[in-house]
Amino acid sequence: MMAASSSPSPCSSTSSIITMHDDIIHTHILTRLDAATLATTASTCSHLRHLCVDDNLWRKICTATWPSLVDPTTCHIISTFPNRHRSLFSDAFPDLHHFSCSSNCPWSPPPVEIISAVDIFYKGKPVFSRVRRTETTENSFLSSPLWIEILEPNELIPTEVKFVRKDEELMKHLGENLSLSWILIDPTGKRSANVSSRKAVLARRHWLTRDVEILFAVTMAGEAKRATERVQCMVKVTCCGKVGGELHVREVSLVMEDMDGGKVRWKEGVMILQKAMEFGERKRVGEVGEMMERFDGFLGMVRERRERKYRRQKERDGVSMVVAFLVCVWFCYLAGF
Repeated sequence: MMAASSSPSPCSSTSSIITMHDDIIHTHILTRLDAATLATTASTCSHLRHLCVDDNLWRKICTATWPSLVDPTTCHIISTFPNRHRSLFSDAFPDLHHFSCSSNCPWSPPPVEIISAVDIFYKGKPVFSRVRRTETTENSFLSSPLWIEILEPNELIPTEVKFVRKDEELMKHLGENLSLSWILIDPTGKRSANVSSRKAVLARRHWLTRDVEILFAVTMAGEAKRATERVQCMVKVTCCGKVGGELHVREVSLVMEDMDGGKVRWKEGVMILQKAMEFGERKRVGEVGEMMERFDGFLGMVRERRERKYRRQKERDGVSMVVAFLVCVWFCYLAGF
């Protein structure tokens, strides 16, 4: 009689690795893995899970992916997260997708400050990294539009991009080779999210200054009162330069726009971002076309809403003119004309 075959236990396939010394596994194997492989390895068995949750491993992965996280400010804040750098990576690496914000979701009070960790890459290599702390306790926080500027006034960041005369060639080159990461960190809620589409959704010339503008955008849910409301976080990189010379970055800013085409206020915008960090779906998007479709879809909703408002206003103006005409005729009739 043949002996019945038995399936191996979950850890039997890794028995040869487990017999190694922990220092060898950590130094020569785990340090060579990327984030996805490291997470998969951690799910193999309890012994490897214990080794893979080492924060030093995740800190190296995070700082290699986003050089701005080397900053002492972000290091201190990340150390307060439940799983430290592993928590931040799980929040910030996949793209932030639309989330459903219902009226049943509690709205937390805004944090005292928001941390922005920004990295710009050209052909996959970092060309600029910076961390900006933005306070939300000022008086302008209640009424002014949400707007975060990363660069100092009159600051210029050199790049390796050559300023060519042909606009179509330049815009295509920037769209394909320039990428951006903008991680917003909530120190109070200990959550984060990447509010950049990573790849540009649009590259264009400014109609007046002729500066080059590269846009990165993420669409998310807006006010809880309206289930169909959407807002868009838009990062704009403005570049200037002379033909034949290098392209210089002179502005890196973030704003939030609603479906009316207006700017979202600071307080409302921060609360929306808090909800996005907590309830937003994270999904890795590989195709640039999908990000552009989302961007174009939001612009289409803005145009449609503007057209509806224009038609309603035109109808109201027509009714007002008719009423005014009838009132004039009535007064003329009473006056005996």
